[in-house]
Amino acid sequence: MSLKNRLQRLHPRLGKEEIDGIFVSQPENRCYLSGFDGSAGFLLITPQNKILATDFRYIEQAQKQAPDYEIFPISSGIPDWLPKLAADVGLKRLGFEAGHITFAIYQQLTDVLKQSQLKLIPVDGLVESLRVLKEPEEIELITEAVEITDSALEYIKDMIHTGMSEKEVAWEIEKFLREKGSEPIPFDVIVASGPNSALPHAKPSSHAIQSGEPIIIDIGARVGGYSSDLSRTIYHGTADDTLNKVYDTVLRAQLAAIAAIKKGMTGGEIDDVARMVIKQAGYGEAFRHGLGHGIGLAPHEQPRLGPNSPDKFAAGMVFTIEPGIYLTGWGGVRIEDMVVIEEDKIRVISKARK
Repeated sequence: MSLKNRLQRLHPRLGKEEIDGIFVSQPENRCYLSGFDGSAGFLLITPQNKILATDFRYIEQAQKQAPDYEIFPISSGIPDWLPKLAADVGLKRLGFEAGHITFAIYQQLTDVLKQSQLKLIPVDGLVESLRVLKEPEEIELITEAVEITDSALEYIKDMIHTGMSEKEVAWEIEKFLREKGSEPIPFDVIVASGPNSALPHAKPSSHAIQSGEPIIIDIGARVGGYSSDLSRTIYHGTADDTLNKVYDTVLRAQLAAIAAIKKGMTGGEIDDVARMVIKQAGYGEAFRHGLGHGIGLAPHEQPRLGPNSPDKFAAGMVFTIEPGIYLTGWGGVRIEDMVVIEEDKIRVISKARK
């Protein structure tokens, strides 16, 4: 991956925002621009400077992972060193990530800067808008993570049985993901059966799986920092008429949305396709979340697919398509796959059987 290219794409955006440089504190953005994935660190980037500030625990790691950056050792809070560092670089207008810096830190900084020429300018989504278009190497890492989740799903399908608890299933999945090469998983494994599956983000419980009830499994793996996200709804035993109807509706909605995706469409337009299928089947009120989300260094990132989402889709975007129907007291069904837009086609990356 070309960090130099990413910085070259960033520099013109500084001018558009009318800032001299940007202070990067969001972890995934920091990793994207520098390669440094330690748990503590900050970037100060201008057209002339690339500075990585971190404490003694990560100095050696930073030197190895971000060799093109000047390493600036820190030992105290942001307000204690950022104003002086920015002044030394000669900045007048410094952008900061408004969605990540706390209000308390912002207040402390403004107090320190009262007698300074430096102005803090909030920016939103500046680096995220670069991350939305994935490079080939990023897609390769995402694909590796997808392959792990695909195999984990097939593994648990053969193991799961009536009487197993949701927690037992979740542990078997997580153990398999790590044994097959996943880094720390990007989000907690979801295993929700019976009435619990009516909760889109249910936590695995001690509930014993019963024959014929829906079981939503939502899992992710991480490779090279990049995440995957896969959901399937399965059952053990014989499905009843409700499960068959709901499952068929969700699957038709997902397939219709994937077939409709074209470059230039908005997230709202793609969401409308799936939502209409579910609405026509009489379950419109039971699809209560967006159709999908981008995925990469973070398990949820741009673009967004949901009602009225203005995000426009282009080649290089990787995202989920995950319609769902949730019926209180009965359960739910969700089917989720990962999709990439290529120059001449839409490709579904996930391969796990539905």
